[in-house]
Amino acid sequence: MSTPSFDDVRRAPKVLLHDHLDGGLRPQTIIDLASECGHTLPVDDAAGLGQWFVESADSGSLVRYLETFDHTVAVMQTGAAITRVARECVEDLAADGVVYAEVRYAPEQHVEQGLTLDEVVAAVKEGIDEGVAAAGGRIVVRQLLTAMRHQARSREIAELAVAWRDRGVAGFDIAGAEAGFPPTRHLDAFEYLRRENSHFTIHAGEAFGLPSIWEAIQWCGAARLGHGVRIVDDILVADDGSVELGRLAAYVRDRRIPLEMCPRSNVQTGAAESIAEHPIGLLTRLRFRVTVNTDNRLMSQTSMTDEMFGLVEAFGYSFEDLRWFTINAMKSSFLPFDERLAIINDVVKPGYAALIDGAR
Repeated sequence: MSTPSFDDVRRAPKVLLHDHLDGGLRPQTIIDLASECGHTLPVDDAAGLGQWFVESADSGSLVRYLETFDHTVAVMQTGAAITRVARECVEDLAADGVVYAEVRYAPEQHVEQGLTLDEVVAAVKEGIDEGVAAAGGRIVVRQLLTAMRHQARSREIAELAVAWRDRGVAGFDIAGAEAGFPPTRHLDAFEYLRRENSHFTIHAGEAFGLPSIWEAIQWCGAARLGHGVRIVDDILVADDGSVELGRLAAYVRDRRIPLEMCPRSNVQTGAAESIAEHPIGLLTRLRFRVTVNTDNRLMSQTSMTDEMFGLVEAFGYSFEDLRWFTINAMKSSFLPFDERLAIINDVVKPGYAALIDGAR
């Protein structure tokens, strides 16, 4: 069984469930848009600015990591700017071999210059449509609308997600600093979404522990966990290698609740010491519903190829392992069942079959 090379991973079909639109801008685009709107940046050349984002995010603190978004959000306050960012996002993902993506962002953060929430969503849709067309239809992309957990607009954003669900919006999310802002503060939004038969994921178990995961699942009804890395705190690995799952970890595994894991981002924010020590290795071995994601491509200077190849290097994963991650993600997407199945059978499985045959 051969080990995939970086180029092999780049060619492999990939599925991305956890990617922030405002965390994936091209550095030159930020410079261009900042010049148009008069926003001052810390660095004025593309290479230097890209490095500034990585270094600023690489602090081991989620709070400081989130501060880097002040600059990206600032240049995404007009319809034209948002459309450009969305279009380039899709182009970049398609060039990286991503065949399905759910891209999330918080509409409430893009209304400072007078856009309505609907206009923000429409601008993102326009950019996504342009990007998909430019990629020749090789990628399918849906939006996830995010509410900020420290604000009080979650019900409004949930209603927005439902209003747009037949026009490119796949679901809802909450994000932001976990400590002090539990998901149960937004129960009204989650109860509304469930009544409307709508999909949602919740950032939980990244910078905060098991209570955040438990609330997200048992109180709020999350279909997926954004990160969920701290579920490892409910797993005991004995000196002899035997493993005992606590009741919450066992429930998450038994129910096949997807974990939207973002290894490089977790290392940056201090949720994991290194890729080799990331809980994704143990959780994969125990066959939790693990998916691999980028989180914020700009801040982590990453791509799906980088993320997956990093796991190949750290854990020796094979083509079959990468296919397993990819099918996990596609099964866990918020796309209708028939469409999920079509991508798995017509795109993912044939793509990996060709790579595996070529490696023999």
